[in-house]
Order: sequence, then C-alpha cells, then structure tokens
Amino acid sequence: MKYREEKDTMGWVRLAHDAYYGPQTQRAIENFPISGLVLPFSFIHSLALIKKYAAIVNSELGLLDPDKSDAIATASQEVMDGKFNDQFVVDVFQTGSGTSTNMNMNEVIAARANEILTGKRGGNLPVHPNDHVNKGQSSNDLIPSAIHISTLLSIRQRLIPALNLLHRELSNKAVEFHDVKKIGRTHLQDAVPMRLGQEFSGYARQVELGKERIESTEKRLCELTLGGTAVGTGLNTHPQFAPRVITLISAATKVKFKEAENRFEAQAAQDAAMETSGALKTVAVSLVKISNDIRWLASGPRCGIGEITIPSLQPGSSIMPGKVNPVIPESVIQVAAQIMGNDTTIMLGCQSGNFELNVMLPVIAYNLLESIGLLASAAGVFAEKCIRGISANRKRCTANIEKSLALATALVPHIGYDRAASIAKTAYRTGKTIREVALNEKVLPERLLNEILEKSADV
Repeated sequence: MKYREEKDTMGWVRLAHDAYYGPQTQRAIENFPISGLVLPFSFIHSLALIKKYAAIVNSELGLLDPDKSDAIATASQEVMDGKFNDQFVVDVFQTGSGTSTNMNMNEVIAARANEILTGKRGGNLPVHPNDHVNKGQSSNDLIPSAIHISTLLSIRQRLIPALNLLHRELSNKAVEFHDVKKIGRTHLQDAVPMRLGQEFSGYARQVELGKERIESTEKRLCELTLGGTAVGTGLNTHPQFAPRVITLISAATKVKFKEAENRFEAQAAQDAAMETSGALKTVAVSLVKISNDIRWLASGPRCGIGEITIPSLQPGSSIMPGKVNPVIPESVIQVAAQIMGNDTTIMLGCQSGNFELNVMLPVIAYNLLESIGLLASAAGVFAEKCIRGISANRKRCTANIEKSLALATALVPHIGYDRAASIAKTAYRTGKTIREVALNEKVLPERLLNEILEKSADV
C-alpha cells in the first residue's frame, strides 16, 4: 500500500487515503504484506460489538469518562454498520494472538471517537486506543471471544436457515417421489427395488442430522473468555467487567452468551472451534454424497442412469452442442473440498495452544468463518437451483426394475438361493429379463411368478 511519509501533530502517519488507523496498524501492514487476505466482516463486527459494550460498562463502573464512553460506543456502532470496512487492512497471517487486528480496531475507533469529540481525526487525545478503547481487555481474551461470537452468529443467521431450506426441499422431493418405484443400488450394482422418495428421504435425514450436529456446538461457543486478559487471571480488569459486558452482548444478539467456566482452558485452547469445524466438515461430506448421487442419477440423459432430470442452468460444453452438465452439484462438491481443507488448517491451528495462549487465532478465525459462509451459500444454491427443480423419469425407473437381475432375490424363498442364482446368470448371459428366464424354465406357475415379481417391486 502506498502512503506518504508524513505525520500529523499527534505523531500519526497520514496515509494517502486518509486512514483512521494509526501507527501500530501501519507497522502491521508493513511487516505482514503476505497474502492480502483480511479477516471477514463478521469477525470485525463481533470485535466492534465487544468494544462498544466494554466502553459502556467501563463508564458504568466509573472507570471511563461518559463523554469518551459515548464517543467510543458511537464509533464502534459505526464500525458494526460497515462504515469503516476499508480500514481493517491487517493481513490474516500476523501475530498469532491477533494483536494486530485488535490494535487496528482500537486505532480506528479511537480516531473516529476523537473526531466525534474534537472534530479532528486520529491521535491519542482525548481517547487513547489502549488506555480507553482497550480498557479492561487483552487481545488474548478478546480475539477468542470474537471468534466464538462471530462463529455462533454466522451459524444462526446464515448457515442454519440455509440447511433448513435444503432439508425442506429434499423432504418435499421425498414426498413427491414416494410413488416412483426404482431399482436400488449397492456396490454400484443393481440391488432390490425401492422408492425414489425413500432415496431422497435419506438425503433429507443426512442434512437434518448435520444441522443438529452443528447446533450442538452452541453450548461451547456460548462461553466467552472475556475478562481473562493476558493469561486468564483477569489482571487489570474490574471483576464486574466481563459479566456486565457479556449480559449486554447477549441482549443485543439475542444469544445467551456466558463467561467461560475456565478461562485458562478458553484462552490456551480452541477446542470449541475445532469441534465446530468438525461438524461443518461432516455436513460437507454429506453434501458430497448427496451431490454425487444426484449427478449419477441424472447421468445421460440417454446413455447413463437417467432416473431423474435436474434443471438445465447453462450450456455444459464449449464443443458439444446441447450437452448439459450438473454444474450445481459439481460446485457443491468443490465447496466441500475447500471446507475439508479448512478443517485441516483449523486442526493444525488448534493444536498450537502453547501454555496459556493459542498462537494461531487469526487463521483459525478466517478458515472457520469461511467454512460457515461457503457451506451456507452452497446449501442455499443447491436447494434453490438444483433440488427444487428435480423431476423423476418414471418410465426409466420402471424399465430399470424390469431389467434388473436383482429381481431374482424375490424368488429365493420359493426356489432356493442356488436356483435363483442360476436364473440370474442365464438372464445376464442371454440378455433376457428374470421374468422371461423364469417363465421359460417353468420354475413356478406363471400367475404365482408374476405375483412374486410384482410384489417385490411394491415397496
């Protein structure tokens, strides 16, 4: 980033785009020009949320002048509203505690608070980034708290509604396709008949269980380590600071956050983040299974399985006219691969808790929030652009049942396994159906044979 080496009377570097952030943030920009990736707005929003209520509580406790408190709270709210999104420029790959991002926030809020109070942006007076905006806090308890808040809010506001939509669309198809009989498949081979609706009911249940797994992490994510400051002992913070701030955050978000039962665990480890990532990965794996089944069931349209038809969204080939590809299932599979990769990164990050602090907090936050956002988007698009528009190829489903060699299974109770297997092998060798071979060999009276085979498909 280009900037002018010019300082104002307060010693702040005045950047070319007239930044609100100050010298500590500028040093972080200069020292960490690694990826160009920054923490997402959902995290910045949660960090500013803490700053807002920290200022209010510090004023109520008599530790912060009301005018400063009001200015900090107003500036924090403006950050939450997205007014200063372009001011949060510190690279994800920074100091492992997230101190650089915390100071980026402190400086932006202080600069704006001073502008509110004096009409002049920046500086350390009357509002100081550390003494006032960061009062009663440390990056070491603040960043883990922001990870929990942003993760839980993102899950509730984005992911759960998307999974509910996907579950609803799959459940609707389970009902719609209940009367469609088809051949089941195991080991990629024809198996006994089933209903297409039953197949889709399995997909719906996968999504439902995945949502429940994610929701089960909320109990741990609700714990905030706010008030632990440097190592969990609460040095330099008022004993009422954390419970009061958390009460206000809970009221504002309508989520019942609480103090961590053990701040030493909450600051030294990130097990709740790891657990959440694991639940996200489980849903991603489920979506791969469902997406691949949809791709195969819709394959063809003439030379594949072709038991369902999916919506045509775009030309599927730059060389083959009329070809249509399963673009949505393929995109969902790619999203799932990214989430699995993110989970590995989060795992490596979460095992980096050294003594009283985890030192990979920014990369944990980035990947966890990215996984939530990607999964929410993929689930929503999958539901709306693919599942909702699926139709059954009833003629193909019926024809596949009649052609299946697995129909010989229904004959086993009547003629024995070996005789039924022989009929299946003959049908395979001659290209005839099980019904045709059984009739030719007169293994059962025709009426009984037809009754047995029809019943086997009446699932």
